[in-house]
Amino acid sequence: MSAFPFDLVVFDLDGTLVDTGPDLTAALNHVLHRMGRQTVTEAAVRDMVGLGAAKLLERGLDATGGGTPEMVQAGLADFLNFYGDNICVHSRPYAGVEQAMDHLETLGCRLAICTNKPERMSAALISSLGWDGRFAANLGGDSLPVRKPDPLHLTETIARAGGGRVAFIGDSIVDVLTARAAAVPVITVAFGFADRPADELGGDVLIHHFDELVPALREIRLPDELNDRRGA
Repeated sequence: MSAFPFDLVVFDLDGTLVDTGPDLTAALNHVLHRMGRQTVTEAAVRDMVGLGAAKLLERGLDATGGGTPEMVQAGLADFLNFYGDNICVHSRPYAGVEQAMDHLETLGCRLAICTNKPERMSAALISSLGWDGRFAANLGGDSLPVRKPDPLHLTETIARAGGGRVAFIGDSIVDVLTARAAAVPVITVAFGFADRPADELGGDVLIHHFDELVPALREIRLPDELNDRRGA
């Protein structure tokens, strides 16, 4: 068997490693209710996730009668506080996630997270799931002046995780655009929070279960001059 082609695998978090839909829905509906709005379904929320808490709240307001930037700012702290207090009530890893991460580590891969969730909340969720120490880097949507789909969010995650030959795993068009802009191969998952059919996201490989991840990673690679980010 040939050597494994990657040194580092970077993951999105919500909708990729963890199904956070129920807890995000509860937090959004908490704020909408306090604003006198109708609540929204979890299915609707799954189409709203991907660009951070403020964008999620903005989309929730738009779906229930419209909103303004001032309304988003007025509700944001309430959303973050409620979500922070209930971050892992019903959120669960997708099937096969931990086994896939274990397998990657036995192959010598480091793991990292690049998410638009605020960094402290990403860290809290990771800790609640018992994943402390799993990741060489965890950059959230507020870790830098930019966030996905800006490629700097991903390239800085790669640098802080030690560089090397890298692939990115995500569930949305935001993740695909980020990876393409950073010249990093990207695997998409069919079960996440995409705003379009998963087979239209444009990743290099689409997987339907995490037991497909390692074989998929063996299938894809880019020329060394694009993919080798040692010391980046």
